Amino acid sequence: MNINTPENNFGLMEFKYELKNEFKVLENNPPSNCFNIKTVTKWIDEAKTRPIPKMLFSELWFENELCILFSDTNLGKSALAIQIANSISKGFSIYGFKLEVMPQKVLFFDFELSDKQLEKRYSNNFIDHYEFNDNFLRAEINPEQDTPEEFKSFEEYLCNSIEQAVINENVRILIIDNLTYLKNDTEKAKDALQLMKLLNNLKRKYLLSILVLAHTPKRDATKPISKNDLSGSKMLMNFCDSCFAIGESFQESNLRYLKQIKQRNTEQIYDTHNVITCKIENPSNFLQFTFVGYENEFDHLKQYTPKSSDERMSKILELKGQGLPNTKIAELIGCTEGNIRNILKNQDI
Repeated sequence: MNINTPENNFGLMEFKYELKNEFKVLENNPPSNCFNIKTVTKWIDEAKTRPIPKMLFSELWFENELCILFSDTNLGKSALAIQIANSISKGFSIYGFKLEVMPQKVLFFDFELSDKQLEKRYSNNFIDHYEFNDNFLRAEINPEQDTPEEFKSFEEYLCNSIEQAVINENVRILIIDNLTYLKNDTEKAKDALQLMKLLNNLKRKYLLSILVLAHTPKRDATKPISKNDLSGSKMLMNFCDSCFAIGESFQESNLRYLKQIKQRNTEQIYDTHNVITCKIENPSNFLQFTFVGYENEFDHLKQYTPKSSDERMSKILELKGQGLPNTKIAELIGCTEGNIRNILKNQDI
C-alpha cells in the first residue's frame, strides 16, 4: 500500500503547520514551570557569591540547615535547645562546642513549658533569675485565639503564623519545641512529607536556620541510636539537612551523650565510636549541658541481661550478625571473649 499519496502528504504538511504554530503560541505564552534549569557551571558560579554556611552548634547544626534534634522524653531536649538559643543570641560558644556567627535574634517556639516552668528552670527557686539577651525571643500559643475560618485546620493556621512571625520579627534562626505541635501524626508518611515541605519552603524563602525538636518512640536501650529511632523517621530523615540525637547513659543518671545521625555540610564526626558526652546540671540558675568529652556509645548503653540460655544465644547471634567483634559482644552480654568464641564455634560461625 502506497502511503505517499497527495492526500496523505497534504495531511502531514497540515499537521506540521499546526505543530509549528502551536510552538509559536508556547513561545509567546510559556506555561508555568516548577523547575529552574541552568547549567551546572551556572549553579556553581551563583553559589560562589553566597557565604559558606557557619556553625551554629559545632558540626551538628550549620546555618541555612533544617536540623532535627530527637531523643526519648525527659533527657533534656528543651534544656539543650534553650542553651543553644542563648549561645547564639549572645554570640558566645558553649564550652566544648563551636559557634561561628555573630550575636543575632533567635525565635524559640515553645509548645512544651509554661512561663512559670521556664522561670523555675532559670532561677534559684524563683529568685536570682538568669539574665537572657533581648535577642532571644520566645513564642507560645495564645489559648484565647480560635482558628480563623479561612484555614482548613489548626496546623495550617499554626504554620502560617510561624511565617508571619519570621516576617514581623525579622529573624533568621528558628527553634521549634516540638514537632508534634506542628502536625498531629508524624508517623504518617503524607503528614510528615507535608510538614517537611513546609519547613523547607520557609527555610529557602527566608534563608532560615531551623532546629526542630522531636521524640523517639520506645526504643531498645541496649542498641546504638539510629535514624530508625526518630518518630516518622523515613520522611523526616529524607527531607532534613542534618540530625542529631541525645542518648541516655546508663553509667550515671545525669550523664547524656550527643550523636550525629545525618549531615550534609560535613563528614560524620560524632558517630558510634565518638559520641559527645555531657552532664546535665544546674550549677546556679541555668539548666545546662556541661561538656565532658568524647567516648564510645557502647560504653553508655544498657547492658543486656538474658533470662534464659536460648535468649542469650539469640542475642549473641543477633549482635554477631550486626558485625560486632567478640570482645564487644562479650561486654554487652556480660561474659568473657573466650566464652563468646566457643559459643560461636559450636554454632559453626
